Amino acid sequence: MRPPPSLLSLLLPLLLLLGGRAAAAAPADSRAQLPAPRNPKVHLYNAEQVLSWEPGSLSNDTRPVVYQVQFKYPSDSRWYDTRDIGVDCMNVTTTKCNFTPTSLSNGFPPHFNVSLRVRAKLEDLVSPWLSVPWFLYYWNVTVGPPENVWVTPGEGSLIIRFSSPFDIPASLATFVYYVHYWEKAGIQKVKGPFRSNSIVLNDLKPLREYCLQVKAHLVWTYYNNVSRPGHLSNISCYETTMDATTKLQQVIIIAVGIFLLLLALAGACFFLVLKYKGLIKYWFHSPPSIPSQIEEYLKDPSQPILEALDKDTSPTDDAWDSVSIVSFPEKEQEDVPQSTLTQDCGPVCQPVGQEL
Repeated sequence: MRPPPSLLSLLLPLLLLLGGRAAAAAPADSRAQLPAPRNPKVHLYNAEQVLSWEPGSLSNDTRPVVYQVQFKYPSDSRWYDTRDIGVDCMNVTTTKCNFTPTSLSNGFPPHFNVSLRVRAKLEDLVSPWLSVPWFLYYWNVTVGPPENVWVTPGEGSLIIRFSSPFDIPASLATFVYYVHYWEKAGIQKVKGPFRSNSIVLNDLKPLREYCLQVKAHLVWTYYNNVSRPGHLSNISCYETTMDATTKLQQVIIIAVGIFLLLLALAGACFFLVLKYKGLIKYWFHSPPSIPSQIEEYLKDPSQPILEALDKDTSPTDDAWDSVSIVSFPEKEQEDVPQSTLTQDCGPVCQPVGQEL
């Protein structure tokens, strides 16, 4: 008969099991891992492609932490270092990795899905990988407004020139443009799409101020012409110039206006002359003057000036404004002294009763 097992023999297998688990867990506790980065963000604006993240919280370790970024395509299960696309993000000290291509031949293919992951490294310690949601550049990019917008006012038109927001391969995508314009304090209108970088807005009113904005749409021709709308440019306002018809009308209006103004001035002057004729005649009439011989006589009455004037004066030189011939009845004629008639009429008068 076999003796019953002792308590020690029953507990020994349990102790060995617990001891084995403790020995297996000891190496993991001795090599603590770094915290993984947090809050990854992919910034896609025009040609810019930047991955950024926040660092994991460390305790009191002041040693520098570096970060490593890798990428892969959905068609491949292998992860690649960013140096394969010309970007060195193997051991960066900043919390971002800039994938912006320097040319159309560099960087990620814009029509490929791209997956990214990042982890922290501190000497021989590493953090778990932080996976970033995949992105497709042509699907997720934010298209900015057209650049270098330049507007030239024309005769009832506006000529708009600009450059595309960024360069894209013509075989995969293209830009189309829309112009939002309105007469100041008017209703907004939209024209487009235009594929050219030079646009002419016709049929505008001359000498009117118009405001406009330009928007670019990224059209992915490689995939069913999917369009990605962009942002509007800043508002700019310009005044259109006159066309030939408006110039002719303006010249005619100015000429007619000047003629009517001169006619009105002439009529006003004529009316004033008629109304204030006496006053005007008084202003422009020269004051009476004393003959020089009389003036000399008045200065020196002793000079025989009057006798000299009497001798030099002939009857034919005298003149009168008017001559009045007064006739008397025969009875009254005898009573009138002859000297009186001669004094009144002057030397050319005939005696009363004689025919002239």
